[in-house]
Amino acid sequence: MNHIHFKHIAEFNRSQDLPEPENPLFCIGSKKLSPNEVIMCSPSGEEVSYSNQFYVISLKNIVSGEFLYGRTRYDGSTGTMMFSAPDQTIVAKDVVVSSESWYVLFHEDFIRNLEIRKKIKNYNFFNYHVNEALHLSPKEEQTIKSILRNIETEYKNNQDEFSKEIIISQLETLLKYADRFYKRQFLHREEINKALYTRFRNTLDAYFEGNKLEEKGIPSLEWLANQLGVSHRYMSDTIKTETGKTAIDQINLYLIEEAKNLLLAPHASISETAYTLGFEYPQYFSRLFKKKTGLSPSEYIEHAKN
Repeated sequence: MNHIHFKHIAEFNRSQDLPEPENPLFCIGSKKLSPNEVIMCSPSGEEVSYSNQFYVISLKNIVSGEFLYGRTRYDGSTGTMMFSAPDQTIVAKDVVVSSESWYVLFHEDFIRNLEIRKKIKNYNFFNYHVNEALHLSPKEEQTIKSILRNIETEYKNNQDEFSKEIIISQLETLLKYADRFYKRQFLHREEINKALYTRFRNTLDAYFEGNKLEEKGIPSLEWLANQLGVSHRYMSDTIKTETGKTAIDQINLYLIEEAKNLLLAPHASISETAYTLGFEYPQYFSRLFKKKTGLSPSEYIEHAKN
């Protein structure tokens, strides 16, 4: 995987075909596309990681592909905001964007000894280990773009003694709105996670009831994620957040629960049960069953009879 580290804002701007910054410590820029135009932001089929030596706030409309930032995959046809502090890494794969893309870039020195520097340290969305991108509703996106245009207007004016103060004030407003919208997103996240996990279980039910386990074997994470319309990383992260167990753990637990039912049928065969559940080798099924239940399949059958 290629990794790119931008030390200076000017380097970042050149990589995005943006104008040279008017201030080496602060820049705001945008790229506007025609309604049907899209831009490929990362090489097809390749993952590219990058980091910066400055803060970055970006707003993009992601048509396809994915950004991997912290624990979460980001995508979405509406506006997606991302916040990164210096030296944090973002990975992009097959990313295609459309509409307007905005960037706000500023060095630590631009906000040094200012109150906003303390506030930024308290905004959790700059901490990539625990947070995620902000997915905006159309109304929220218009609010954010209005603030960005205000910052851009001041940035492009002739610089005077009031310029930095006005830009900082607008930047603080931008971060306050982002904080508000993040709190809205977190309120809905639990419901979204539960809905995805329910669909995950329903997909497994349909697969089992259609005898697909016996015909095609245990479904892969990629196949399941495709049925749900998300990436396998996003599916795994969401299920782990909701249940405390990985997607693979949940599949194995599902298989064990089904195995318990099959093993209690009259004249049950351990080998037939293994094959019905998609296991190529009964020995592997027996090992997994004992690992999860503490009993071998034969012990479980005997225990159930007593």
